[in-house]
Formats: sequence, C-alpha cells, structure tokens
Amino acid sequence: MHTIRIEHLTADYDAWKAAFDSDPVGRERGGVRAYRVGRAADNPAYVVIDLDFDDGDRALAFRSALEAMWEMPRARAVLGGEPQARLVEQVEAHAY
Repeated sequence: MHTIRIEHLTADYDAWKAAFDSDPVGRERGGVRAYRVGRAADNPAYVVIDLDFDDGDRALAFRSALEAMWEMPRARAVLGGEPQARLVEQVEAHAY
C-alpha cells in the first residue's frame, strides 16, 4: 500500500473541510482507497490527511493533481500554509 501524507495549516478549518468534502480532484476516481483526516491536538488549524492507494504510480499522479489544485486562488483561500505532500510506502504493519 502507498499513502500520500499531507500536512498543512488551514486558514479556517470549517471552510477547508467543506472544500475537502466537495472532493474537487476526485479521490475515488483518482485511485484513493481510503482516507483519514486528523487535526493536531495542540493546534486544531493544522491538519494531517492520509490518502491510501494500491498503486504508487496512481498515488504520484494524484499528488500532481493535488499540487496543481493548490495553486488555484480558491484553494489558496482555505490554506493557511504551504501544503507538504509526501508519498509513503508501507513496509510493515502490526495491530495489538
């Protein structure tokens, strides 16, 4: 499994969440199998999003689409900082 981990500040979490929920890039169509949204415990304006993919190439293509979207003025309005997106390949998992 491959995951795109995104971290950034939001200018207004509720506005950001509405934009995220509108799904402007098309997560399912882009190959996202699951996602998780978290907020920093010490700063609820800071979000962490994990987007899971079966395929690394699809994940990279989706990250490129995200980066293009982040350049749009509408996206800039809800971002409170420069998003960081990193592709992570899961190499081990264990549950207790």
